[in-house]
Amino acid sequence: MPETPRRVTVPDLIAAKRRKAPITMVTAYDWPTGRLADEAGIDCVLVGDSVAMVVAGRPSTIPATLGQMIYHGEIVVRAVQRALVVVDLPFPLQHLGPRRAVAACARLLKKTGCQAVKLEGTAGQADVIAAIVSAGIPVMGHVGLRPQAVHQLGGYRVQRDAEPVLADARAAADAGAFAVVLECIPAALAAEVTAALAVPTIGIGAGPHCAGQVLVFHDLVGLSPGRVPRFVRGYADARGAVAAGLAAWRDDVRAGRFPGPDETLA
Repeated sequence: MPETPRRVTVPDLIAAKRRKAPITMVTAYDWPTGRLADEAGIDCVLVGDSVAMVVAGRPSTIPATLGQMIYHGEIVVRAVQRALVVVDLPFPLQHLGPRRAVAACARLLKKTGCQAVKLEGTAGQADVIAAIVSAGIPVMGHVGLRPQAVHQLGGYRVQRDAEPVLADARAAADAGAFAVVLECIPAALAAEVTAALAVPTIGIGAGPHCAGQVLVFHDLVGLSPGRVPRFVRGYADARGAVAAGLAAWRDDVRAGRFPGPDETLA
């Protein structure tokens, strides 16, 4: 039997920042995307509450439920053998007090088999992060643009106010978060936050100075319909390839070329 690859761990990511080795993280929502990310050697796979938008076509991440995160998280964990798997805590569970947040995160860990959870929050959620970490559950923080707070922030905008971003990131790290996602902040601010924290920062729309980078799988490989954020670089045209394949099959069926002798059972 082939040997199971060694799993990336929380201490591995912390050590990567110390030796200045860039960290890669990609979202995944199902077996194929999880397996592809893992086989590509990605360090960390995030089962994001962005599933509500990317898979379910919702206008924001807010409709994602704990049940949906458990469903998608369990599938991705079974697909991934090497990468660290992190599952998002959906809105509004981090705002309902430490006890309920710990219970929700425990369900995510027990039901999915993931290795960590991610939650959005400001310095006001430091007690929640501390309680989850105290329960033995690794936490990744998320500051800057917080999609769950999109209505309060006035839309998907660059967060330029340095003081609250730095305060939120420090509070998350001080409370025990092993890493902090920085979303949609100026590169200079991201560099300042990265230098201020002992734990890794993972940037998305935060410039090149973070300890790591994360992108949505569908954006990265060209599967997302319509406009993608400016900070995305497409590395494939999967949407175009799939569309061309479907159109070719349609034409073959209509022309009587499929199924042919090779696809016909005797």
